[in-house]
Amino acid sequence: MAHWFHRNPLKATAKVNFELKLIVSDSQAVQICSELRQSRNRLLDLLSDPNNDTSTFDAALEKYLSFLHAMIVAPDEKGGESKLRYAARFRWTQSLLGNTPIAQQDAVYELVSICQNVGIWLMKHAAMIAGKDEISMDEAKEVHKCLRKAAGIFSAMQEKYIGSLLLKTEPASDLDSAVVNAYISQCTAEAQEVTIARAIELKHAPSLVSALANETSRMYSAGANYLSKLNPSKVGKWKKYFELKSTFYLAYAYCYSGENLLSQEKCGDAIRALQESEKCYATANKLSKEYVTLKGPGVSAKPDNHLFFRKLGPIIKRILEKCERENGFIFHQKVPADPVPLEIKATYGLVSPEEFCFPTISSLWTPVAYAAFDSSKHNPNDAAHSKSAMKAEGDLPPVKEATVHQSAQDPKNNSGCILQ
Repeated sequence: MAHWFHRNPLKATAKVNFELKLIVSDSQAVQICSELRQSRNRLLDLLSDPNNDTSTFDAALEKYLSFLHAMIVAPDEKGGESKLRYAARFRWTQSLLGNTPIAQQDAVYELVSICQNVGIWLMKHAAMIAGKDEISMDEAKEVHKCLRKAAGIFSAMQEKYIGSLLLKTEPASDLDSAVVNAYISQCTAEAQEVTIARAIELKHAPSLVSALANETSRMYSAGANYLSKLNPSKVGKWKKYFELKSTFYLAYAYCYSGENLLSQEKCGDAIRALQESEKCYATANKLSKEYVTLKGPGVSAKPDNHLFFRKLGPIIKRILEKCERENGFIFHQKVPADPVPLEIKATYGLVSPEEFCFPTISSLWTPVAYAAFDSSKHNPNDAAHSKSAMKAEGDLPPVKEATVHQSAQDPKNNSGCILQ
């Protein structure tokens, strides 16, 4: 499934030294500052390459977050907000807004930004696996899991942390709820694509395939609706991806609905469903051509090049011709003006985000080590961090992302999809 998925670029960030002020000399506190710096750098190095394995990546993420955790929640018997929440300043670009960073003196902003980058990395890692010439069942499961994990991370950041940030959210930034919800919709819908391909390959009932495809279409449509609130110059290409995927899976839903209706000898209804499928498929082809001409950030998908996409047209034609032939010879049923409504809720097989769990605070963060840090109030709204100051600091270079192999071979199976 090479270039089947649209992928936005990783967020870039400035170096952070974590030179936190101490009120007393404490070797453990000094070590914590060093661990924060080193574990962050290590994680950022791994983020630039989607080819890295998830076990190495997960260990690096857990280590950094176990140290960052105490800058958000106090590692003492009282708990509550950490006195170090506003002690360090973080600069991050946004996945849709180019190389100009947004800076906040807030450890929660760092948590949200690094975790969102992890979500984007998981999406890229899933696409890397999907782009192989052949993949195993375990690898297909990993694609599914990575996308669910990414959805869970984006959901957790939105529900638990973004709302506590002090600074106003910029439109189309990664803190904008429309953008976050679009990421959640994309990850969930793409994970469900794996489920659909599996159902087709195992020849599950057409009614199930139709219901799953309809739900997936609705997820992509929801993503497009979120992005419709934002400037098309920023999100237009991404939105078009949602629209073409939504229309493509609607074509699948009507196609398999038609096959199901034919099995029930409802030939007139089946013909109308397949006519609707044909119409949606033609629209999906048109949207695919529009998508590739649009400019926008990230790695473009090439869905209409794929066997999974190309194969649907002949399937629709074959079933429609069969329905028309049988209706002419046997059933003589009237073709209705409108198609039979699709099933709105599949009974099983639906994907849900995997819950994100914040790693526990590192054992190095003892009450004594925490007490060694300066408890004086830090002002996150200091004039030194104003827009003019940020402008003087300049843009950040984009992340140099490692190249990923993308197969040009067609899958040798029934569905035309390698992910099954």
